[in-house]
Amino acid sequence: MSLYLGVDAGGSKTHAVICDEQGNIRGKGASGNGNHQIHLEHAARNIEEACNAALQQAGVVKEDITYAYFGLAGADREADYEILRPMIKGLGYPRHDIACDTIIGMRAGTSRPYGAALICGTGFNSAARNQAGEELQYGGFGFLYGDGHAGGSGFATLAFRAVIRAWDERGPATLLTSLVLEQMGYSEVEPMYEDVLYGKISVPPTLVKTLFQAAEAGDEVATRILEIEGEELANAVCTLIRRLDMSTDAFDIVYIGSVLNRPNSSILTDAIERVVAVQAPQATCVKLTSDPVSGALLCAMDMDGAAIDPDTEAKLKAFTFEEVTAS
Repeated sequence: MSLYLGVDAGGSKTHAVICDEQGNIRGKGASGNGNHQIHLEHAARNIEEACNAALQQAGVVKEDITYAYFGLAGADREADYEILRPMIKGLGYPRHDIACDTIIGMRAGTSRPYGAALICGTGFNSAARNQAGEELQYGGFGFLYGDGHAGGSGFATLAFRAVIRAWDERGPATLLTSLVLEQMGYSEVEPMYEDVLYGKISVPPTLVKTLFQAAEAGDEVATRILEIEGEELANAVCTLIRRLDMSTDAFDIVYIGSVLNRPNSSILTDAIERVVAVQAPQATCVKLTSDPVSGALLCAMDMDGAAIDPDTEAKLKAFTFEEVTAS
């Protein structure tokens, strides 16, 4: 019997799950931060702790694991992999591989072992993998390093900025003014402006919701912000697609994160898809509905060369970590 270990290690939690070749969940474990960029020693300890808990629940040892796959937040550049390769090798799984967590999110959202993904939640990231298994990734470092303003905090900044520009007449009037004032508890723009300017308060990330609310109500300023940022998100993922020679291939682009998967995200996603339709016409944009750790399990099976039938894939993608594991 083949057994597979999948790990989803993020900044706030680490999930480890073991399944068999039919997609039956045999064990799982959880711990805290698994991002080495936040704290290397804590990340290493937490990943091992989550894996050990999964092994214990499954009643197996490391040598029983056919293949282990680790989706790691912070696995962004070669300098990160120079740290992560020995760290994961030191866990003692004979056959294993690692990738950024965007890749396992992508695999959780598609039936193919290749494709692309866009993350837009608290922050932004994009990644793609072609049929040869080559991977590229953009983003996660901020505006200074080439990212757009996408992500919760970036969208909130753009909403606040639009209000200030409308107030001082550098920009057009916008429904955002009344909505942002209400959200931040002010009756006029100037005192709000000064309190932010002098560091008394910060722009709340919740203004991302206000931006979508204004756009949904037909506000031209909010709509244009979302269209511009959607085009920039599409630019990121389509550039990866072009660099990996995937432009004429059929594959899925998986939307990951709270911003892209909002019920009222259509203005943003429509802008993305207009660009994708031109630059990668065979690609299909889909929303992630599965737990990313299922993508790590599927990646482990892919790397082992296992034939994954539709029932097995469906079973894994129906799994959520909060489920009670069968004994």
